[in-house]
Amino acid sequence: MSSFDVHRYRAEFPNLKINVHGKPLVYLDNAATTLKPRCVIDAVNAYYVTGVSNVHRGVHFLSEQATAAFEYSRQVVRQFLHAAKVHEIIFTKGATESLNLVAQSFGRQFLKKGDEIIISHMEHHSNIVPWQLLCEQTGCVLKVIPINEKGEIIFEEYLKLLSDKTKLVSVVWVSNSLGTVNPIKAIIDAAHQRGAVAVIDAAQGVTHAPTDVQALDCDFLVFSGHKILGPTGVGVLYGKEKWLEAMPPYQGGGDMIKSVSFSKTLYNALPYKFEAGTPPIAEVIGLRSALDFLQTINWEAMKAHKQELLDYGTKKLLTIDGVRIIGTAHKKTSIISFVVEGVHPHDLGTIVDQDGVAIRTGHHCTQPVMEFFNVPATARASMAFYNTKEELDILAKAVVRAKEIFHA
Repeated sequence: MSSFDVHRYRAEFPNLKINVHGKPLVYLDNAATTLKPRCVIDAVNAYYVTGVSNVHRGVHFLSEQATAAFEYSRQVVRQFLHAAKVHEIIFTKGATESLNLVAQSFGRQFLKKGDEIIISHMEHHSNIVPWQLLCEQTGCVLKVIPINEKGEIIFEEYLKLLSDKTKLVSVVWVSNSLGTVNPIKAIIDAAHQRGAVAVIDAAQGVTHAPTDVQALDCDFLVFSGHKILGPTGVGVLYGKEKWLEAMPPYQGGGDMIKSVSFSKTLYNALPYKFEAGTPPIAEVIGLRSALDFLQTINWEAMKAHKQELLDYGTKKLLTIDGVRIIGTAHKKTSIISFVVEGVHPHDLGTIVDQDGVAIRTGHHCTQPVMEFFNVPATARASMAFYNTKEELDILAKAVVRAKEIFHA
């Protein structure tokens, strides 16, 4: 039994006080996006109410104030990731844009025909398609690490795929559809032993455990603000300075330049070289508030609480006839993907919604995973630290009711 005071933290989330179809909201869609604590909402609101201005370009008070808040947020992200230098932190629209930036800027600069890129079978589409596009553009070859029936990377097969042709390995830390926690340190080390660059999709991982990019020794790491209590529309790319310096800009426009003429443009220094145009200022400030909030929580207690939710929810659902869990890795986080015999996941999601329960249904942007397990889609309950066992009881009862409706 964990000592985590869940109700203390639930009070910080206004959405948990609303009703859906006359029932208290049971929010179990955290892998898609997390709810936002009041401090994040207040921080975004304060920017728009008392300090709205563009950054980096003005000498007036509001612009200087906004710039200071924006750049302080970058420092907070650096500390959160334990990056060596603040200019290794690039603000983007999200993990998807971060991965596309690496694929297009690093990939087109350093990869050539015949070079090999390795990803895993459990990747989100945003860590598949950018590499496929790069392969079409450069003639690189995409290799895929297989997974087993539990939804785990087969590490021995990964080692077999590695060769002198391997130039880049890009893997997910925590699977958004299976909950699997991958051995990313071992994956990174093996890639480096063959001279390959290692990219980590940490969209789910940064909420799973404290992140230390220097200890991991990853070359790039990406995450999205909205999956870690922050606003939508903002993400982070961490990159080692040596790579970011050597990479060309991803987009052109304001703020990423030193000077522009019709004959030649000189690019700005890091990190601004990769931040063309007006950035998501309010969202960056909100992300800082989210990370500050997380730092007030005991991560070990939080992790133990989420493990209890995973164990409890898994056992509760498996007591229901016809329920099958998709993704049973030995190491997994608080994500439960499941199917119910005789009930399509979309129908299940609609029925449980009538009881106020929000779950995700579909392929979760991991169609290769669904094909591997031979299912069209799954229902996914993903728990955050503010969820409770009582909410999982409500989910289980709603699933039983759906079975009764469909005579399953």
